[in-house]
Amino acid sequence: MKAFYPLAAALLIAQTLPLPAQVGGPSSRSKSSLQSLDPGTFSVEGMTPKPVQVRVQIESPVYPTSKGQGALGSFAPGTIVTIIAMSDTAYRVRGRARHGDVAGWIRQGDVVSGDPNLATNLKKLAERTKKVNELIERNQVAMGMTRQEVQASLGKPSRTSAKINAAGKEERLEFSIYERVPQTTTGRDAFGQLVQTVIYVKVEVGTLAVSFKDDIVSEIEETKGNPLGGGGAQIVPPPFVF
Repeated sequence: MKAFYPLAAALLIAQTLPLPAQVGGPSSRSKSSLQSLDPGTFSVEGMTPKPVQVRVQIESPVYPTSKGQGALGSFAPGTIVTIIAMSDTAYRVRGRARHGDVAGWIRQGDVVSGDPNLATNLKKLAERTKKVNELIERNQVAMGMTRQEVQASLGKPSRTSAKINAAGKEERLEFSIYERVPQTTTGRDAFGQLVQTVIYVKVEVGTLAVSFKDDIVSEIEETKGNPLGGGGAQIVPPPFVF
């Protein structure tokens, strides 16, 4: 069975402060990056290879919680701060306030970014990160994953190949898919009594070929068995470019 989908266009986020960098690979995030700090909040730090920075545009109070109570101090207009978490209405940032270095919550409307949809795009990035992490935990792959993410999920490929044509270079990685199958053996213990022991044997149950265009999964082929589990190929958004 062969599953093919056209490669979706990457979502571009025009942001003036950080340098352009592709994000979404396992090395650019930790599994803890999506853990909530408070109800309704999530971490941004760790989801991108470079910090996401914004500029404070008005005198901005900084609070210890996302609820905005009991200000710790304030950021002066023009201060550059790094976003480390967010809620629907606030960012948790790190930067130098008037009284010194601080990490706390400020209103989203108090900062400006080159991307007017920054908050929305960060939420989309968090959703993609969560879905990719879940796929990796289940040793599955999907359209839109990067080569790095696929290898984090399936391990080292058993075979690699490449094809170059007018459209560019396309890579193909082949993976052997294994399962641990229980087997029962019978033997004798130190007293001569018959005992049964269950051991798990690593058995190849299928092979999967994954093709890449511009380092993004463009085609998934079950070359042996049913590694995808009968549900067909899944799709995740391509990695974001900040």
